[in-house]
Amino acid sequence: MRSQIQRQAARALRCFRHIPAARLQSSTAPIQPSLRCAALRSISTTTRLRTGEAPRPATDFGSLDVLGNTPAPSTSVDVCMHDGFGLNSNVTIRGGDGALLVSGEAFSWRPWAARGDGQMTILNKKGQVEFSKEAFGVLDLLWPRPDLLIIGVGKEIRPLSPDTSKMLASLGLRVDVMDTRNAAAQFNMLATERGVSDVAAALIPMGWKEGVGAALPEGHDKEQDQE
Repeated sequence: MRSQIQRQAARALRCFRHIPAARLQSSTAPIQPSLRCAALRSISTTTRLRTGEAPRPATDFGSLDVLGNTPAPSTSVDVCMHDGFGLNSNVTIRGGDGALLVSGEAFSWRPWAARGDGQMTILNKKGQVEFSKEAFGVLDLLWPRPDLLIIGVGKEIRPLSPDTSKMLASLGLRVDVMDTRNAAAQFNMLATERGVSDVAAALIPMGWKEGVGAALPEGHDKEQDQE
């Protein structure tokens, strides 16, 4: 029994690497437009006025964006890349690793390593995304846990397997699954609105391919790979 627990712990440790923040305080710079909630914008219309009626001032719908002046969390996602992510803290996660963003901390995330078979795969035989409990070992140790976990499963959305859904529910987590780009945008908005203690994200890189992963070949121009 003891050796089994030790093997499970070793598999869990292979999944994570803590990413230290490049700066301690949150940035006041706005999140990149491509990864934040679409801002409300005013649509110009022409209204016929009655004789003697003064023109009404146009409504500035942009002023209704209540998050416009709210500092973005340091773990908000600025860029989704083929093989990783760029965070608001100026930290980058590359090399094909995913990102686990929880309680204001960023972790380089390799959920496929928890399988222990060396295979670069996150899908089961039915084409469903399947993660082991060791892949979420950080959340298992955390208390209180976030209320919501947003999972980005790559460039295309795929369903979670029933076993994975049941495992995450056992941790008391509500789960929202979407493609990685939309998952990053959703995390940015909700983490800014509700705080990083309530919302977590687990993101697979945009370039992920089953059996291959998302790491770029040597010599590839990394400046050209923003998805």
